[in-house]
Amino acid sequence: MLGAIHFGVLAACFVLFVPMAMAGWHLSRNKMLFFSGALFISLAVCVHLTPYFPSVSDIVASVSSVVVYDNRISCINEVNQVVWDVKPRPNPESIRRQNGSKLDYFEKNWDWMKSRKVLSCEFQKLDRLDVSELLNGSWVVVAGDSQARFVALSLLNLVLGSDSEAMESVKSDLFRRHSDYNIVVKEIGMKLDFVWAPYEKDLDDLVVSYKKRNKYPDVVIMGSGLWHMLHVNNASDFGSWLKQLSSHVESLVPISTKEQEGGRGSVVPGRSMHLFWIGMPVLINGMLNTDEKKEKMSDTVWHEYDRSLGESKILRQMGGPLILLDIQSFTWNCGPQCTLDGMHYDPAVYDAAVHVMLNALLIESHQTL
Repeated sequence: MLGAIHFGVLAACFVLFVPMAMAGWHLSRNKMLFFSGALFISLAVCVHLTPYFPSVSDIVASVSSVVVYDNRISCINEVNQVVWDVKPRPNPESIRRQNGSKLDYFEKNWDWMKSRKVLSCEFQKLDRLDVSELLNGSWVVVAGDSQARFVALSLLNLVLGSDSEAMESVKSDLFRRHSDYNIVVKEIGMKLDFVWAPYEKDLDDLVVSYKKRNKYPDVVIMGSGLWHMLHVNNASDFGSWLKQLSSHVESLVPISTKEQEGGRGSVVPGRSMHLFWIGMPVLINGMLNTDEKKEKMSDTVWHEYDRSLGESKILRQMGGPLILLDIQSFTWNCGPQCTLDGMHYDPAVYDAAVHVMLNALLIESHQTL
């Protein structure tokens, strides 16, 4: 309706002002009257034929939807653009007296880059109320190795409050060696499952199990690679498993190239899963705590695994189904001041990953807070 009104106003202005402009060009009176009449008749014919063609409003809506979709893709591509400010704390002696760890000697702050593209996306650090609203009634699964466990901890810190009594029991139960964990946050009806799945085959089995049971989480955050690197040490095999995993994930939520590029493609009615991949951290070889890790998890091997990840096309940026949480970038920019063992990093890194995930989830689910 609004598009038709705009079209009518535009036509009226055209009929009124074009002849006036032509009069200003010193055309003869007869020629000007002839042109005005012809223009009026042409517009009248167009108005009468309009019902038999797509309405202007439909065209405007179509163009608008394309613009919105393109902006959504652009913002998903920019959501990992995080910068870090890591600097020594001003009172090291006080930290030493309190037996603080090396990590406590540095203050770590992060935020999204202030480029024009990133600012236009309006990314935000969400508070507890925002997250409770976003994840209300959701089933969230975090699966993988110790990196995934830290991501689960950061998410629960945000949902429950880092200083709450509930978080004390979460920390002890969640970090039981090589075990699963689940919790229901009754206040918002959110269920979170942490699944210990350090190998790609474990993740693949988990995805297949959802399909067999016909029960699907709302949000799946998964990641692996470090265990395979240490115990299998074969980047080609790692890539093969990722390709199989990608294939099974796509069978749960079909995503076609057309859908990604133009908003069209196959859609599974009544099911909407949001999928994320936890990238591998930068490994600081000299800080790794065993000789075996230093030998098998070298920079060369790490880059081979990173290349296999890209070639597997499991990531959205490569045409796959999972949105990357770029732990590699976060750990590289946070630096050696943010790790004790060259592999596991300061909680701030995983907090950043969680906020990136939540902002991507807002974009993917078309929600605002």
